[in-house]
Amino acid sequence: MDDIALNFNQSSLIVMNVTLAFIMFGIALDLSFEKFKGVLKTPRKVIAGLIGQLILLPLLTYVLVVLLEPAPSLALGMFLVAACPGGNISNFISSLAKANVALSISLTSITSLLAVITTPLNFGFYGSLYEPTHLIMREISLDWLEVVRTICMIILVPIVLGLTIKTKFPKVALKMARPLEVVSMVLFMLIVLGALMSNLDQFMACIGGIFLYVLAHNATALITGYTMGSLVSKDFNDRKALAIETGIQNSGLGLLIIFAFFEGLGGMAIIAAWWGIWHMVSGFTLAYIWRKH
Repeated sequence: MDDIALNFNQSSLIVMNVTLAFIMFGIALDLSFEKFKGVLKTPRKVIAGLIGQLILLPLLTYVLVVLLEPAPSLALGMFLVAACPGGNISNFISSLAKANVALSISLTSITSLLAVITTPLNFGFYGSLYEPTHLIMREISLDWLEVVRTICMIILVPIVLGLTIKTKFPKVALKMARPLEVVSMVLFMLIVLGALMSNLDQFMACIGGIFLYVLAHNATALITGYTMGSLVSKDFNDRKALAIETGIQNSGLGLLIIFAFFEGLGGMAIIAAWWGIWHMVSGFTLAYIWRKH
C-alpha cells in the first residue's frame, strides 16, 4: 500500500485547482451578514462546531490510528482528511436534513478561511507525532509555505472574490448561488470519480483494506459533531448541523495536496478519494432518516 503511486498528470491537477476554487467561490456567494448575525447570537454553537472539527476530530483520528495501526500511508491520509475544513456539500446535506443551514454555512466558511493555518498545523503535528508517518513526512520534506500558498489560492482568494460580488452585486449573487451549489456538488463528485477512474485497478485492489478505516473514521467524525451539538444545544436541528459539518470534510482539498506534494502516494490518495464518496453516502443517508423524523 505504501509503495503505490497513483497517476494524476499536471493538466488534471490544474483542473482540480480551478474546480476547487470555483466550489469555494460558490460557497461565498451564499453567505450573508444576516445569516452570520443570527448564528452569532448564540456563539457557543459555532465554538462547539469549531472545537469538534478543528481540535477533537484530528485528536480522535490520532487515537483511531494508534488503535487500528493502518499502513503508514493510510494513516497519513486519515490525518490529512481530518485536518481539512468542512466540505462544500455539507450545506446541501444540512438543507436536506432540515438542519440549521445558517450554522452549517457559517462553520463551512469559518473553517475554510482558517484552513490556511489549521490544515498545515494539524496535519504537520499529527503526521510527525505518529512515528510510522513521521518517516514519510521526513522523506517528503514538505515546503509548508508552498502548501499555505496553494490553500490560499484555492480557498481564501475565491471566498474573498465571492464575498466582494455578494456585497457589490447582491441580486446577481442571489441568482448565481443556488445553481452554483448544484454545480459545485457535481464538480466535487467528478473530482473524486476522476481520481478513482484513472487509477481503477489500484483502487479495486485496495478497497477491501481501506473500507473499514474510512467507515470508522467517518463515524467518529459524525459522532463527535453530534456530541458537541448535544453539549451546547437542545435543538435537534443544531445537533444535526454540527454532526454533518464535522462528518463532511473537504477531501477534494486533501486530494489536491496529495497529488501536488506527495506525488500521488497511493494509500493517502485512496483514503481521501474513498472518504469523498463515503461521506456522501453516510451524509445523504442521515439526511433521509432525519428528514423523515
